[in-house]
Amino acid sequence: MKLVVGLGNPGRAYAQTRHNVGWLVLDALAGRHGATFRRPWLKSVQTARMALEGAGGLLLVKPLTFMNRSGSVLPALMRRGGLGTKDLIVVADDVNLPLGKLRIRIQGGAGGHNGLKSVIAHVGGEDFTRLRIGIGEQEDGETMTEHVLGRLNAAERQVLADAAERAAEALEHLLTQGAASAMNRYN
Repeated sequence: MKLVVGLGNPGRAYAQTRHNVGWLVLDALAGRHGATFRRPWLKSVQTARMALEGAGGLLLVKPLTFMNRSGSVLPALMRRGGLGTKDLIVVADDVNLPLGKLRIRIQGGAGGHNGLKSVIAHVGGEDFTRLRIGIGEQEDGETMTEHVLGRLNAAERQVLADAAERAAEALEHLLTQGAASAMNRYN
């Protein structure tokens, strides 16, 4: 089994923001396979179970904590599933990539991303796979918080919706064909 975690913030106020692109990708992946998100025994997450031919079982996870505490829900899920960091894939936004660009990495640091910092701190290492989706850099005079939590305009929403579909496809490829093949194709 693999644990695929999309990073985001709970609540309506954050639903259409750049910081929630991880949830957008998981929604796209679940939708492609008829999986439905529910709140399980651990109330601070939404999960969806699905199987992918060639990859086995997947648990899709949306932490319902705020971004800087995203990793706090993972140790219990990983223990319960007998999973290690090599079984973990995290989907997150990236301000250092152009809007809609994908980047897959099999390990690395947080790159200044508070959600990834939290995941690294709670799972005890950096050796998990990441799929980052570019949200572009902030504009002059805009703070980082304003940028990542700002509302998307219609054009940006469309670019990120298209990127979420490509990212769902990239996750399928990653899980069935391996990281090297996925990086060659989608990076």
